[in-house]
Amino acid sequence: MQLPEQPVAGQPNTTIRRNADQLMAAINEIQIEKATSYRDTSPLPAVGSAPPVQQPGQLAMSQWATDASGVLKAVSVASLPIGVGVWIVGQVEPLTLGIIFGSPAVAALAVARLVAKVKDANQAAPQPVTNHFHGNVHHDTRNVTSTTRGVIANTRNTTRG
Repeated sequence: MQLPEQPVAGQPNTTIRRNADQLMAAINEIQIEKATSYRDTSPLPAVGSAPPVQQPGQLAMSQWATDASGVLKAVSVASLPIGVGVWIVGQVEPLTLGIIFGSPAVAALAVARLVAKVKDANQAAPQPVTNHFHGNVHHDTRNVTSTTRGVIANTRNTTRG
């Protein structure tokens, strides 16, 4: 049996709807009355050519505090690669880690070995010979052109100079 105060099953409750409409009307009324912006019409302070004046009181930050904050920022940025490395160690399997960390060591050993061999080869090579001539020097600037033609080679040299 259904009581007269109860709404019919499946039908909206008119009391709830009426209360919701009253609440929304009150909220809209408050929003209309309340200002959402403000314009300051007072004149702006004049800006002149006077130099800035030291203000009384303690400075916002001392030079030491400014330097210390810069150092802290640099250290925090430098710690990022370490954190990434620690995270990767937890994510990667041991064989991959061995390859990642072992390959730079192997490459460094190979480069060191190559540098040692090049150094030994340079020390074993004969020193260049430098000739010093005293007296008149004649510099020959002739060009010799060589042409070879035919099945049986016949070479003709042409000298210009």
